[in-house]
Amino acid sequence: MKKQQKATWTSFVMIGVAVPVAAQGNGNGEQKRLNIVYIMSDDHSYQTISAYDHRFIETPNIDWIANNGVRFTNSFVANSLSGPSRACLLTGKHSHTNGFTDNTRTFDGSQQTFPKLLQKAGYETAMIGKWHLTSDPTGFDYWDILIGQGEYYQPQFKRNGERLQREGYVTNIITDVALDWLENKRDKQKPFCLLLHHKAPHRVWNPDTCDLRLYADRVYPLPETFYDDYEGRLAAQKQEMSIAKDMDVVYDLKMADHENEIHTGSVLETWGRANYQRMNDQQRKAWDAYYDPIIQQFKNDSLSGRALAEWKYQRYMHDYLRVIHSVDRNVGRVIDYLREHGMLENTMIVYTSDQGFYMGEHGWFDKRFMYEESFRTPLVIYMPNGRHGDVTQMVQNIDYAPTFLEAAGVSVPADIQGCSMLPLLKGKNPRNWRKSLYYHYHEYPAEHSVCKHYGVRTKRYSLIHFYDDIDAWELYDLKRDPQQMHNIYGKSGTERITRKLKEELLRLQTQYNDSVRFFK
Repeated sequence: MKKQQKATWTSFVMIGVAVPVAAQGNGNGEQKRLNIVYIMSDDHSYQTISAYDHRFIETPNIDWIANNGVRFTNSFVANSLSGPSRACLLTGKHSHTNGFTDNTRTFDGSQQTFPKLLQKAGYETAMIGKWHLTSDPTGFDYWDILIGQGEYYQPQFKRNGERLQREGYVTNIITDVALDWLENKRDKQKPFCLLLHHKAPHRVWNPDTCDLRLYADRVYPLPETFYDDYEGRLAAQKQEMSIAKDMDVVYDLKMADHENEIHTGSVLETWGRANYQRMNDQQRKAWDAYYDPIIQQFKNDSLSGRALAEWKYQRYMHDYLRVIHSVDRNVGRVIDYLREHGMLENTMIVYTSDQGFYMGEHGWFDKRFMYEESFRTPLVIYMPNGRHGDVTQMVQNIDYAPTFLEAAGVSVPADIQGCSMLPLLKGKNPRNWRKSLYYHYHEYPAEHSVCKHYGVRTKRYSLIHFYDDIDAWELYDLKRDPQQMHNIYGKSGTERITRKLKEELLRLQTQYNDSVRFFK
């Protein structure tokens, strides 16, 4: 793709100023600049959006975006971790370039971001919800963010520098704040860009109390790879994100009994009991009515081994999907507001997640790996007068910034590493669209013990190099082995494809100026 991307300009004349083709008419000859509503959840797997997969849950409101817009079937991230993913979104650059490589970092808010560029172009900008970049937001006319990871109940916020606590459930509150900004706080004479970032469904998957009994009668089939033994995959053997071994029954699965008899020997137990204490009286009453019988049954059953692992999986799925139900309901509230105020005709709506997530595949929860469930992310976009259907080209979260800029008629700086997806949204098929993706995960040693690695993915193959504490290569044929169970690196007959993939990997590292190269 070209390094410099500019919006295409039409010959409309309005007070002597050219108007970008992204502008939409209102029927009276007046042109409106495109608004942007970017909704992002934390750890929402593409498997649990019914636009992608009907096995687990129906998500009619997120599906509305896909059905009235486009569904990206090959959407990926550059670094499957919350903070780094958000920095990639804001800057359009890989982690090593924007400086936020892992969650121990502090985002440099002085650097160029797409909200700052939109501000300069006359946009009203807002950031509401989960920020998770340590430093205060810059480039926003209004910001109202969760402090740190945020809490599901009675969360604390920082609003334009002022700390406050709000009563209620976090997903509802974030949506309330966003709708209030749309209705009462923005300059309605300006186009706007709203970043609405949910905490949910991040660990520990605490549902809204009105959703506690949803899906209670559902039994979810175990993934085929649930009992993966990780043969031939050294990094997978070292991880600590196993549902069976690492999911805490008190912290993750809500077995904080009033008798204080259930103990896990982990600091996570203390955190789990503290989560319960955050609830108000009404929330605790609903919580106890639902969980007390489950806790008592858990004590009576004294599960162990595979029975305990499979019980954990069912509890995890029920809680996670209840949280997703709340997210989808609140996405519907935003769409309804835009529809009721006649704003769908000139508003782009995006729904995505900061990365993918494991729903028991390989026996895991969490993310981080370059394996498909973590590397892939859902992405659906409604674009007024845009294309409908599937987009099959490979896109990455570094592409969001240039897309928003071009859609707003703002020139894309040459140092942005992503590519604008606007041609794809308009139904075009650029011949020079990328044929491969670069990935780099930097955080180790850290939570879940996923080793540092980088890699390249093409349409068919995935080549990964784990480095630093170990030196291990993995190669997967995604056509023959979509679940990535068989590492064929070094196997007879793979020499040619391995050589070609390493050449492509080096080309991408050179293109993106990533100096971490450990070729053997």
